[in-house]
Amino acid sequence: MTAGMGQKRMFGALAIAAVVFAGAAQPAAAADVQSKQWYLSAMQAEEMWKVSTGEGVKVAVIDTGVNASTPSLQGQVLKGTDATAAEGDEHDDYSGHGTTMAELIAGTGKGGGLKGLAPGAKIIPIRISDDKFQKKLSLSATEWADAIRAAADSDAKIISMSFGGEFGLDREREAVKYAESKGKLFFASVGNNAEKGNDEIYPASYPQVVGVASADKEGRVSKFSQNGDSVDIAAPGSGIPRWCDKSFQKYCDGIGGTSSATAIASASAALVWSANPDWTANQVLNVLFDTAGRDWEKGTLSRYLGHGLIRPAMNILKGKGDPGDPDISPLTNERTNGSPASPSPSAPASDQPAQSGKGSEADETVAAGDSKAQASGDDGAPLSLILGGIAGVAVLGGVVFALVRRRGAA
Repeated sequence: MTAGMGQKRMFGALAIAAVVFAGAAQPAAAADVQSKQWYLSAMQAEEMWKVSTGEGVKVAVIDTGVNASTPSLQGQVLKGTDATAAEGDEHDDYSGHGTTMAELIAGTGKGGGLKGLAPGAKIIPIRISDDKFQKKLSLSATEWADAIRAAADSDAKIISMSFGGEFGLDREREAVKYAESKGKLFFASVGNNAEKGNDEIYPASYPQVVGVASADKEGRVSKFSQNGDSVDIAAPGSGIPRWCDKSFQKYCDGIGGTSSATAIASASAALVWSANPDWTANQVLNVLFDTAGRDWEKGTLSRYLGHGLIRPAMNILKGKGDPGDPDISPLTNERTNGSPASPSPSAPASDQPAQSGKGSEADETVAAGDSKAQASGDDGAPLSLILGGIAGVAVLGGVVFALVRRRGAA
């Protein structure tokens, strides 16, 4: 198993072979699971919660279902939709994956459970099938598209989907565009198979979806995190605990993966949106991109980190970030209200690695501790950035994630 869930879909008598993002895990006692959520202190969660907890923001979690009865999620989960043809409903999590994602977003931490980055937010669960679950039922080819449309029609401002498949489908593509037209901010995992093919993953690769990559505890891009044109931003994803299985008896250690990174990115957006309730999805995303940790030219994207490492504290605690035009998507540079727009000129993509040490503001390039951690081997030169904006984990990289690109409009 690898972190995140996915589906590799092929048409033809609904023959669907799944791509699953999950990984081997070891048991971890629930009592100390919060001590393993290393990113909370790095992102200055306690300080941000004094200003914003995500209150007033609902997040649609498209996943394996969400168990609303775990101590950390009691009172946090609303009515949702079951897009599967199986018994039960959206509150029946058949693997524990969806419940983990929901807790990482909005868990209260009660009972020693996972603490969400946006504990004031609420979860709208949308259940879909993973590869193992598919074998127990006849899967509809429209299941994922139906789930996305259900999320778009819900009261959620944010859609978080820690699933992905290798094939883009017309129905899904239209569902994603529909979600954009409804003003939703859609995050999806880019996948955990960087060392095993690194294929494009959908829905993360649709232009209207924010593709989320994973960074590890030391700040390096996670070795498993897929890279390419689908990556828009990165969030912590390595070494994050999860529910072991559908019995919900204990948490396990694991890679977390781009699944967890997607949940944390979604929670970051909830914090910013809650603090700025009059903003549109475009403005929230503009600020997350604008304040992301990087040392390359703003407006260009790393194929490994996208705009950089997500840092909601830069807005929540420091008021930084330009929200920009409320009607123009920072993903496609097109209007999302149906009216035409003239895209701004794009700078040519560079094939050279971004150089460390650029940027005059301490907020933009600060390493944790007394010295800069050094990358080695294929990791190239170090890149010093922070998660929180004031203090945090040093981010390393260089050649492996600094090749920059631009994401074109659809």
